[in-house]
Amino acid sequence: MLLELNIYHTCAIAVLVLMLGGAVRKKVNFLQTYCIPTPVVGGLIFTILTLIGHQTGSFNFKFNFVLSDFFMLIFYSGIGFTASIKLLKKGGVKVITFLIVSSVLVLLQNGLGAIMAKLIGVDPLIGIATGSIPMTGGHGTSAAFAPVLEQAGLANATTITLAAATFGLVAGSLVGGPVGRYLVEKSRKREAAANLQGFNISETENLATKDFNIEVESKNGTISEKRMASAVYQLFLAMALGSIISQLLAKVGLTFPASVGGMLASAIFTNIADYTDRIEIKYSEIKVMGDIALSIFLAMSMMKLQLWQLVDLAVPMLILLFVQTVLMILFAIYITYKVMGNDYEAAVMSSGHCGFGLGAVPTAMANMKTLEEKYGPAKEAFFIVPLVGSLFINFVNSILITLFINIL
Repeated sequence: MLLELNIYHTCAIAVLVLMLGGAVRKKVNFLQTYCIPTPVVGGLIFTILTLIGHQTGSFNFKFNFVLSDFFMLIFYSGIGFTASIKLLKKGGVKVITFLIVSSVLVLLQNGLGAIMAKLIGVDPLIGIATGSIPMTGGHGTSAAFAPVLEQAGLANATTITLAAATFGLVAGSLVGGPVGRYLVEKSRKREAAANLQGFNISETENLATKDFNIEVESKNGTISEKRMASAVYQLFLAMALGSIISQLLAKVGLTFPASVGGMLASAIFTNIADYTDRIEIKYSEIKVMGDIALSIFLAMSMMKLQLWQLVDLAVPMLILLFVQTVLMILFAIYITYKVMGNDYEAAVMSSGHCGFGLGAVPTAMANMKTLEEKYGPAKEAFFIVPLVGSLFINFVNSILITLFINIL
């Protein structure tokens, strides 16, 4: 039996998937511990349901995902508004250094993925699909770039990238803590005991969230209908300009997804606004809309998953994902830790890097919080990691992914 659903029914199912995921996540500590997103939880349950229907031949769904790209573009255009050069400079040298370090990891993830894919005899695009797209990028980037990979010739790209992103979330949680503890103990041998004792953990604050919220609230004030309307206008203008930018770039023979164009356009807007009083970017309102759009977009993307398509790729994918995990561990220990200062703060940052380098920023924060509770505050790490992981690396990652896809 084939169940055909229109765009309204498809959106309604996506909302139900989110509600189901939220309810289950509240009840299962494992899902909270490993920071598994609500759309992923509900989406996996729905995917298992569709797998049962497919395998038994009893039912199949046919959705209308025409609004999926619209929600995706809202989210990515919203990210572009955070790409403020002024804010990056305000963060100081260490923020820029960590962004460079994170960008180098993106290059290595994609390069190693493509090389390993060739060595084990599979399409190099599968190496890209298990590289920085799901690792540094997470589920949002996976769902956004899957259609681009499919256009480039990789069948079942959505299923591959989202499955890899889910693997990365768990892997990032599992390796971040041990790597962080190893590096902290290593740094303690080199630092005076007095530098790591006497902290009042209860007074620890999330400096990144605090500082960024102050920046946003001072510009935005209270959310209102007028402000929300302005935010919608700004988003839609950025989305429109972004689509034009992507079309122009396509004329020179490069494949640029609409998400990259949207980010570039909104980044232009926000950097112009930084140097004039005539334009006020509605950051809080845009973030609210972006978060809602991302949840619906991810739910729809998870609904597209067809697990039966992964049977032939199970072993190659596990090899590629294992290699990515090893790369992240070695990179955190020998690059992130040493470049970022070779001290306690660097150790906590390295643990966080494992979190968002394999999974997502919430995973990074969970890793660092665990170390903080045991060893003491690391305010510098709690400022730098989410600032780079939540804002700037998404922008850089999308550009580098696009370059790799065009090269291959």
